[in-house]
Amino acid sequence: MEEDEINRLRSEIRDITEKIMYEVHKRMQISKRIGEIKSKLNVDVTDEKVEQDIRKSVSKLAKEIGMDTEFSGKLLSIILTESVKLQQRQQYDRTQRQTHLGIFMKAKQLEATGKKVIHMEVGEPDYPPPKDVKSALIKSYESSHYHYTETKGILKLRQAVANKVRNSTKEDQVIITAGARFAVFSAFASLLRIGDEIISIEPAWPAYRECADFVGAKTNLLKTTLEQEWIPDEETLGNMINTSTKMIVINYPNNPTGKVLDDKILEKIVSLAKDNNMYLLSDEVYSDYAFNGFKSILEYGYDKSIMISSFSKGYAMTGFRVGYAIANTDIVDKMAKVQATALTSVAEPMQYCALTALEGNDPSQNKKKMKKRLDLICNRLRKISFSFFEPEGGMYVYPKFKNEIQDDDVTIVERLLDLGVAVAPGSGFGDSYRRFIRISGCQSENVLQQGLDRIEAATY
Repeated sequence: MEEDEINRLRSEIRDITEKIMYEVHKRMQISKRIGEIKSKLNVDVTDEKVEQDIRKSVSKLAKEIGMDTEFSGKLLSIILTESVKLQQRQQYDRTQRQTHLGIFMKAKQLEATGKKVIHMEVGEPDYPPPKDVKSALIKSYESSHYHYTETKGILKLRQAVANKVRNSTKEDQVIITAGARFAVFSAFASLLRIGDEIISIEPAWPAYRECADFVGAKTNLLKTTLEQEWIPDEETLGNMINTSTKMIVINYPNNPTGKVLDDKILEKIVSLAKDNNMYLLSDEVYSDYAFNGFKSILEYGYDKSIMISSFSKGYAMTGFRVGYAIANTDIVDKMAKVQATALTSVAEPMQYCALTALEGNDPSQNKKKMKKRLDLICNRLRKISFSFFEPEGGMYVYPKFKNEIQDDDVTIVERLLDLGVAVAPGSGFGDSYRRFIRISGCQSENVLQQGLDRIEAATY
């Protein structure tokens, strides 16, 4: 008797599953059509209000039928993520969307043919690492520092990082990673699961969404505007949080805008994360280039915060691939498991180079140099009528085209490449920013002037 019932129930489950798959497929086809229409109308793929309405409806239904709301939220997140991806493909096919790295690769291909290109698209300083880093490389070989290390990094470097940030940080709260990008990835891979959601504030470095996509998490976007000086609206941020939201990601000084948030706004963001028991990841890679007051997330004492930084920018050590994260020991241990699985540890010689840079050098001179360069770019952009927010930190200016320019960012960027200057398309940092480009200050003032001459020629 029981066997007959099991077989009947299994058949019922199969039928229901097939119906679910059919309805999901039907939904995807509708999403695809919506994406085609949005593409023609040049409308953003994501619509936070629409998603919130759907989420409220599903949450209400889940409660009515006695379904676990967190589980229903995860299922919905998976469906919404796939719908967004489907619609994005329609947009990308139309615009041939490019990122700053895509332009960098194109510029390198042009250089391989003999064409000279001025690189204003990537955040790679033209000035070298500290001189004693060269000695540290040689000394690493002589001292036999070329072996595997503890996954979290050599003790001396973790202690030096902890001492740099102070705030009672201990070495067991520090993990040395293969650049800041891998710190972001290992945090996402260790803390997020399929169907979880994060909130990212745009414009944003595309790696946050890319890492979230890789682990199956959905990225919800809080968009900011030039007109509002890139300040995120706290009320909107609060309304975006739901049962599936596990992390808020912030990046200040911001890439690409150069915005630095004031203390009151940061306090509210920390409070939102704390009240909802969420992780708060703060990418502070550009903190060495903060021109005004800057406060690290570590100063707020929130136990579920993750601060990420790197030696790439302040110490001009991009190719050394040394970054780090600071968090509570439980989070660091989880991140270390991901790093152990993926790459064992950061190369030992590179860690000793980073230790030397940290112990014997002050990046403030690089900050002064960058501030002077960004001032030059801003002064020049004012003369050719670009709209922009004057950076409070970082390495970039993120200007908006004049109203009379009808071309989008990708068209302008391609035109500039033909003229021998590479800049980053604004839409690489968010679909809403197709009227922007990102200009890097990582070249000498003379080279920047030449690049700006070509930018002026391409936008008049």
